[in-house]
Amino acid sequence: MERWKCSVCGDIYDPVVGNADKGVVPGTPFEQLPEDWTCPVCGQPKSVFERE
Repeated sequence: MERWKCSVCGDIYDPVVGNADKGVVPGTPFEQLPEDWTCPVCGQPKSVFERE
């Protein structure tokens, strides 16, 4: 699974880890995140993330 990086703050979404603070379980691919999911650090939308 590919990791994704926020182009604004540099936060990394790692699908192996998920995002417990936002209710995303480990193993969830970036493509399956809800469209309203936002960066847990800076609040930017999913659209600003780029494959790392």
